[in-house]
Amino acid sequence: MNATRRGILTAVPIIGAGVLGVGFWRMLSDMRSGAFDPRAIKNPNVGKPIPSFAMPGLPGLGDGFTDAELRAQHRPVLINFFASWCIPCVAEMPGLRAISRNMPIWGIAYEDKPENAAGFVQRDGSPYARVASDRHGRVAIDWGVTGVPESFLVAPGGRIIWHGSAALDPQIYEAEIRPRLAGL
Repeated sequence: MNATRRGILTAVPIIGAGVLGVGFWRMLSDMRSGAFDPRAIKNPNVGKPIPSFAMPGLPGLGDGFTDAELRAQHRPVLINFFASWCIPCVAEMPGLRAISRNMPIWGIAYEDKPENAAGFVQRDGSPYARVASDRHGRVAIDWGVTGVPESFLVAPGGRIIWHGSAALDPQIYEAEIRPRLAGL
């Protein structure tokens, strides 16, 4: 009986490692063929109304905003979760400035010190029409944010119609966001 227990205790990690190896190999194969996109995170809130929230602004950048203010918009708004400590957020800022010439972008500083987020936004020119602070990440949880940067396209009335879980640039805007805007 003792030998059987020892055999089971030895076999379980080996079998587990084998299953993980096969899963990893399959993921890499799918990535090579284009069937797997590690940034394609399915957000369960797409197609649903925005969650309720109220967030303060950042120092020197206004009063923040609420879900009611977002629902009251008569044109689509792009919501962008960002942080000053986020390297991809730094990389996406030029793209956001270009996109902001076509549509309003409202920013939400995710789990960031307000003074750091304000400095980050003001450093090279803000792409945001409005900006707020989600200091403890509670609003991000309600939106289904898994990390930053993440963006959401919100239709007039407050329904989420698109979600992106990677840094935005004009190419993503043209390929994924503009077609949704045309359908509104």
